Amino acid sequence: MNGLYSALLVPFDKEGNILETGLRQIIRQNIDVQGIDGLYVNGSSGENFLMNTEQKKRVFNIIKDEAGNDIKLIAQVGALDLQEAIALGQYATELGYDALSAVTPFYYPFSFEEIKYYYDAIIEATGNDMIIYSIPALTGVNLSIQQFETLFENEKIIGIKYTAADFYLLERIRKAFPNKLILSGFDEMLIQAVVSGVDGAIGSTYNVNGRRAREIFELAQQGDIQEAYKIQHETNDIIEQILALGIYPTLKAILSTKGIEAGEVKRPLSPLNDEALETVQTLVTKYNL
Repeated sequence: MNGLYSALLVPFDKEGNILETGLRQIIRQNIDVQGIDGLYVNGSSGENFLMNTEQKKRVFNIIKDEAGNDIKLIAQVGALDLQEAIALGQYATELGYDALSAVTPFYYPFSFEEIKYYYDAIIEATGNDMIIYSIPALTGVNLSIQQFETLFENEKIIGIKYTAADFYLLERIRKAFPNKLILSGFDEMLIQAVVSGVDGAIGSTYNVNGRRAREIFELAQQGDIQEAYKIQHETNDIIEQILALGIYPTLKAILSTKGIEAGEVKRPLSPLNDEALETVQTLVTKYNL
């Protein structure tokens, strides 16, 4: 399961319906143009928490149908409703997804015992491998190395999607669990994560900038840190401008300049105005996105 994964975008029409043709085009863009190793499906970048259960299942189905066995597929099934998470996990497993992932339960102040129960229940019901999705900035859940150790006692928990800027904790996890999969989740900190020993990464911007991410990843692994940093600097210039405009509508607007039916973001997220769209075109031209 090592490698670079795009956190897949999902295109919607103005009413919030999935655009199947556009979704298939985005999948092909990732496989054929960006050359990624896999797709992370129904995560934050897919606007997962704005979709209903049937929409999530439809996304899982379309992606498996289009990608087949050409690349690795990770299904993010985490939800506050544990029964929904289980149902989505069973569905993705039946479709043949290589592994499941689940964001840590959020909003309510869950105890660690409750978090462990959540992961164990999904695994028991699906029989699939699990990758913990740790993103403390959005969930408020900060797992300690001791808690990761307890979770890893379930051998079906094969790793972590680590979206945090705590590189000390990352180093401690890497040293303590050399055989567990660690996938970095911050595109703008890819080089630091690779130096810390991650096995791969999952990124939103890889939908449009996956080739640069590949260069950073491989150069850093080879020890050519100076050259890797040059590309990371340029990548972060791109990311800063994408974040300033709004990450998901901007990524979709970039894809739209390639003739892809990338659609809209799902409300209440806001689309870009005309001035922002002009800025996107300048960004595409300047950085050859």
